[in-house]
Parts: sequence; C-alpha cells; structure tokens
Amino acid sequence: MTLAFVGSRAETEEATSGLTAESRAGLRQFPLERMTGYGVDHADAVELRGRVIEGQDWCSAATELADVCLRRVEGAAEPVWRTTRIAYLRRASTLLRMSQMMMVSDTAERRAIFARAAELYARAAEASGDRERVTIETDGGPLAGWLVPAGGEAVGSAIVIGGVEGWAMDFDSVGEALAARGVDALLLDGPGQGETRLTHEHYLNPHWLGAYERAVGFLDERSPGRPIGFVGNSMGGSVAMTVAARDTRIRACVDNGGIHAPWLVPPTMGTFFSKMVAACGTDDAERAVDVWKTVTPLADGPNAGYPLLVLQGGEDPMVSTDLGRILLRGAPTDDKRMVVFSDGNHCVYNHKHDRDALIADWMTARLCGLPSPEITN
Repeated sequence: MTLAFVGSRAETEEATSGLTAESRAGLRQFPLERMTGYGVDHADAVELRGRVIEGQDWCSAATELADVCLRRVEGAAEPVWRTTRIAYLRRASTLLRMSQMMMVSDTAERRAIFARAAELYARAAEASGDRERVTIETDGGPLAGWLVPAGGEAVGSAIVIGGVEGWAMDFDSVGEALAARGVDALLLDGPGQGETRLTHEHYLNPHWLGAYERAVGFLDERSPGRPIGFVGNSMGGSVAMTVAARDTRIRACVDNGGIHAPWLVPPTMGTFFSKMVAACGTDDAERAVDVWKTVTPLADGPNAGYPLLVLQGGEDPMVSTDLGRILLRGAPTDDKRMVVFSDGNHCVYNHKHDRDALIADWMTARLCGLPSPEITN
C-alpha cells in the first residue's frame, strides 16, 4: 500500500500570493521551527504547510491531520500498542492546538477545539502515567494545569508558563526536562491562557498576581519547604519575573523571550496586539493595556535578588537582543546572566533540545543551591 501525502511545497512568493490573508499569516507567524517547538511532529508540520500552500485553510488542514492520527489508534482493526496510542493521541492534541492558533476571538468553535485537544492530552497522560491534570482554585477563578512529577526523589518544584499564544501543553518539553532532573514541573495555564481562559473564562485582570501566588502555594503545600522555581516563555517571561520579585517562595527564575514593558507593544503589531487584548477578556484596547501595565518585570520587591537566567534568540523577530539586554540590565537582581543563541528565533524554538537542557540544568542547580552550571559554546 501507499501512504499518500501532499508533502513539502516551495513557499515562494508566487506559491503563496493567491492564498488568503489568514493562510499567509499562518505560514509567516508559525514557521516550521516554531511549529515543532510547540510539539508538532515534523512530518505533520511539513504536511500542514503543504496543504495550506495548496489552498486548504489553516484550521481545517490541522484538524484533518489530527483526525488522521486518531484513526490510526481508534479505527484500527487490531489492538494498538500502548506506546503507539500515547504518541498519536499527543500528536492529535498538538495539531488541534495548532489549528486554533490563528483565531483571536474566543468563539464557541475555538473553545470546543481546545477542549478536545486537552481531552486527548489527558487520555495520553492517563495511558502514560507520567503526568496528571490539576485544577487550582483561586479568587479569580480556576487555573488549569498539568503536573509532571520528578522521576525519582524530587529536589524542587517549578512552574512553567507560556505567553500570549503557546500555552501549558505547548511547553511540555520544558516540564519533561525538569522532571527528568528531579524537579516536579507544573505546566500552568495562567489567567488569560489556555484552558484557564477558554474553559474557565479566567482572564488576565488587574488581580492576576494573586492567582499565581495561589499556584505557588499549591506547590508549596504539596511539598512544604521544597524550593520553587518559575519558567516563563515569551510574554510569560515578563509575568514570571514580576512574580519572582514579589514572592519570597521563588528561589530561581528563567525568562525565555519576555520583554521589559509588555504594555509598550503597539497596535501596529496587528494580530499579536489583538491577542494581548483578547487575553484580558475584552475588546477594549485601552482597558487591556491598563491590565498589561501591571506586568512589571523590572519592578523591585521583597524577593529582589532572586537568581535569573535570560534566554535570547539572536534572530528573534519579535524581541530584539537590544530589548533582551534592557530587560537583563533592569532586572532587580545582581545574580543574573543572559545566554544568546546567535541564530535563535523567538523563544529559541529552533534549538529546542539545547534550550530545554539549559533551562532544566540551570534551574535544578539553582534550586539545589549550586552555582550556575558552565555553558559550553
């Protein structure tokens, strides 16, 4: 038999000029490296892009590929190996999450897509037994997340969050790297993110800090006295630094792609700015900017002096190295360093394994009270 695919297509101006604005934006905003960085299988990413270039819309192309993955485990005539089932469930979940990336408004369709993606992820987690779904109650509403326990005796705990787009499940590779080194990882959808937003309607609001304090409390209550770290990706890095300076339970923080002043992102950033507004549960841009003004990564606080690692992509089209240096210089701690991947894109998706190892090695060392590990060029 032959397994048929559209396959790779040349992404030339001629090939993409007749596509819809959304399709062109999807291809531009989510290059191959970023898609695989969010966990999309390389072959699925190539096929998705090929189908879009052939004229299929972004959402339906990704959804159909998710259905293909599901048919391989749910429509098989014979029982499927557990490992195979886990892999295809996770691939299907990742493709569904990718299918809604171009959506800005929280429509019923988007909520249904994300809920289905989370359910598939939960089924894979149940089969693998290596993570569990958690819900943390806060004054502002529930927080959704996934706890990836350490493999063996834990030496610490850490929260991992995404940003304006790309949320908890999309950064599970960071959590897995931490867990492999003895750090319990809470992959968290904070206010305005993922399931917390699309299922529980818990948005980013002026009181968001209390929700993260409750998430830190969840880990502290689970393992009293164990050191806690915070890893923030993209705009989540700005959030993580804000929390770290104010919560004395945070012993180390990683910023991967954040900026020093999120509220300065201009409306000319188009879709990204619109997604920042949507994260606040409003269509009022001024109101949303006021909320983002409460995300202050350079502000002092009772926990100033926390160890900080900043990761920066040298070719990041969203956050320049100069902006990364502004954030580094202004951070309220002297215990800080920045690592620049010279050809790195936003959040260093194109060096995913090296990035994850660097974050996990550094975080584990600092939570154990050790100095920053040496980094080999």
